[in-house]
Amino acid sequence: MYELMKNKKILVTGAGQGIGNALCKQLAKAGANVIGVGRNHLEQLKADCPSIETIKVDLRDWQKARDALAPVVQLDGLVNNAGVAHIKPFVELTEEDFDNTFDVNIKAAFNVTQALLPQLKDGGSIVMVSSLAASRSFHGHAAYSASKAALDSLTRSLALELGPRKIRVNSVNPTVVLTNMGRQNWSDPIKAGPLLGHVPLKRFCEVDEVVASIVYLLGSQSSFVNGHHLNLEGGYSVS
Repeated sequence: MYELMKNKKILVTGAGQGIGNALCKQLAKAGANVIGVGRNHLEQLKADCPSIETIKVDLRDWQKARDALAPVVQLDGLVNNAGVAHIKPFVELTEEDFDNTFDVNIKAAFNVTQALLPQLKDGGSIVMVSSLAASRSFHGHAAYSASKAALDSLTRSLALELGPRKIRVNSVNPTVVLTNMGRQNWSDPIKAGPLLGHVPLKRFCEVDEVVASIVYLLGSQSSFVNGHHLNLEGGYSVS
């Protein structure tokens, strides 16, 4: 699967840390030409993988994002991975929390995709990094869940509209992912226990499992998968 990425040109947002960082490194290792876009930590990504091109920009700024992405040409794939989560009770969410969540999780994905669409090759692939929270309810996730539901809706709309160009648009929708931040936030058994109780496999998702799923959707092995939301949740939805 990874060998199919050789010489493909892939742009990944949210590349500075977590899933995006791991994805960029894995794609580069497989021989892809990778462009990592993010606001922070890109210097370390570049130091780790000098072949990766980096673009530093705050994707919440519509025009600055477009200006920064203007030099990008001829993409085989786009991964809208940038995301934030303000997890707190509904009554405690502020206007700033709401705006930041939607500016990053859906507005940026909309803007980046629209800006880069002329450079995406016919037959290319777009992958949105969404969440199981788009279709399931979790305490404290009101703004986050709404933004990811919007991202899933955008995924389906683009799968329909871009079909004539043979551009496939899909999402990966994990539950808790054990990034460094994920491990810190979910290391307490008291907090993790109730959620794990609904997961038949009794564990959370590893970063490499999300990366592998994204690479699958980017490549030709998923050539007839379009408008699909790939839930990575260990059976949560059937429990």
